[in-house]
Amino acid sequence: MNLEEFIKSIQTLDKCPASLPLSLQGLWYDKKYGWDEAHELIGDASDSDTAWVHAYLHRREGDSNNARYWYNRSGQPESKLGLDEEWNQIASQLLIKTQ
Repeated sequence: MNLEEFIKSIQTLDKCPASLPLSLQGLWYDKKYGWDEAHELIGDASDSDTAWVHAYLHRREGDSNNARYWYNRSGQPESKLGLDEEWNQIASQLLIKTQ
């Protein structure tokens, strides 16, 4: 699945494809249903990809200290991109890993 297909699935499906990794499911639910749905889904995960999504979510929420913690856990630098750009960046890089 590429970014265009991923975004189309958000627009057309009611549920995220279960075959996607939890990190991508978090991004999917963030875009489709919002922060709460996404955060609830990934809140207990501890892998680096999901930590990156977790960082993005807290940045989006405006909690920069919590975001910084999750960026450190993910091994990714704190993003200075706009939120939509960061979402696209994370999704694109995580989708590449699924191919």
